[in-house]
Amino acid sequence: MHSSIPSASRAAFLALVAGAVLASCAAGGGKTLGNASNTPSATSGTVASASQSADKAVAGGVNPASIPMGDGHVSTVPKVGYVDSCITSFRRQPNADGPWINAAAGTWNSLTKPSSSGAVSWQGATYSVGVTGSTRTITANDLPIDHPTGTFPVTSSDPTSQWDHNPNSIVPHPTTISLPLDPSPAAEPSCVGMGPIGILNDGVFLFNALDAAGVDGGAHEVFDQWGEHPDNAGMLHHHFVPSFIMGAVSHAPGSSTLVGYAADGYGIYVQYTASGNLVTNANLDACHGTTSPVLWNGKVQSVYHYDATLEYPYTVGCFRGTPDSAFTAVHSS
Repeated sequence: MHSSIPSASRAAFLALVAGAVLASCAAGGGKTLGNASNTPSATSGTVASASQSADKAVAGGVNPASIPMGDGHVSTVPKVGYVDSCITSFRRQPNADGPWINAAAGTWNSLTKPSSSGAVSWQGATYSVGVTGSTRTITANDLPIDHPTGTFPVTSSDPTSQWDHNPNSIVPHPTTISLPLDPSPAAEPSCVGMGPIGILNDGVFLFNALDAAGVDGGAHEVFDQWGEHPDNAGMLHHHFVPSFIMGAVSHAPGSSTLVGYAADGYGIYVQYTASGNLVTNANLDACHGTTSPVLWNGKVQSVYHYDATLEYPYTVGCFRGTPDSAFTAVHSS
């Protein structure tokens, strides 16, 4: 049992994100962006498409047009390809299947899945990473520092509302996360909750792979172009590492790029095997991690870390270390 530890414009955009993400990785964090206001600018245009999915070049060994769904892969013990969930009773029914879902085959097509529309800029987004002694401190307000968001609540005129009419607004959540600079494994792995389980380098919270119905959120829920949406508490969040980040990092064989931090202090990486494929569940342990040489705290060293995959559970299946309880206690149901 688990322990109860409580087009051209797009190319230009990817280039911008690449600079932001890689600069953060090289420095081990330490950036602060944003202005004084937490109010969004006027919504402009429509960015609906399937661009929250990974490109074929990113996918490697998993076909992005036929990703195995994680429905039913919820456990109360760590298991490869599962979410070891602290919650086993879920509050609502799943969304209606969209045309990107192949229920008979148990797969979903990330290349044809639509995104909710809109491009809302947030002027007061902040994200900084600092180190004092043996502690890494992350200060953020859960607003994206390097990209806009879709329009939320989703309007009835948005074509995606027929499958996922998200009624929630985005609300800033000022947060300070205290993490060990060099995390150690806990006596045993622990479950992940339904609220924040980490944060990515775009300043947005990371949730586990499940939605509020207890099924594969990456497959069933609809996100904006940047792979995010708010929950019923207004918390903007990802359920996976989105393609604008995945596509912006190095795809070189054997490369690895830090793209965020889990709540137990371990890094979250986009990593490619020696054969040039994005890692898959077969390369990872029951918590969705591995030990290998990566750039960590300014030097290349062999350390444990989580890896992003195109397949469920996407980032963290259970906590290998001890999570920041003050962060993970911000529960979203």
